[in-house]
Amino acid sequence: MEENYVYILVSQTGTTIAKILKLFTRKPYNHVSIACEESLDEMYSFCRNRPERPLPATFNKEIIGKGTLGKFNLIPCELYRIPVTAEQKKRFSENLEYFKQNRECFSYNCIGLGFIFFNIAFKRKNKFVCSQFVGYILEKSGINSGIKKPFCLQTPEDFRHIPNAELIYRGNLNNYHEYTDFISKLLEQFPVRSA
Repeated sequence: MEENYVYILVSQTGTTIAKILKLFTRKPYNHVSIACEESLDEMYSFCRNRPERPLPATFNKEIIGKGTLGKFNLIPCELYRIPVTAEQKKRFSENLEYFKQNRECFSYNCIGLGFIFFNIAFKRKNKFVCSQFVGYILEKSGINSGIKKPFCLQTPEDFRHIPNAELIYRGNLNNYHEYTDFISKLLEQFPVRSA
């Protein structure tokens, strides 16, 4: 039986905004992205459109080593995988596709950051910060994150504490593909035998 997962990446870039958020939140990571595959070749979030300016920002594909993720040599991160059913994975992919096809309908929820900071649950149609988007798409896909707050109040830190999530990588995001290549080669040399 094939196992299905969705992947959540929490990270801390070196942007001025990220540094300010870290100062206020006192948390190690202040950005969250989501992906269908462990390779992280297609990773999505609500973030800046261009690396040099925080606005405009909206739903974007993030690529390791490109854009804002290519601007910094060190991007501390943690990658988690969440087990899902085949039906949840299908719904997740469909919901993600909807965002991709309707990108122009969405925008960054600038005032949402303030509402989250003051713990005011306020949903704005088609406007998200990164953590609101990840919480929303999980919920819409029928994936129970176990986070005990509405998606509009979720923070990147919350995704580090999902009960059934498994931490599969911690380190510099820029080294992630080297790490996965190393593990693949290691498994080729020393195959895991089933009991």
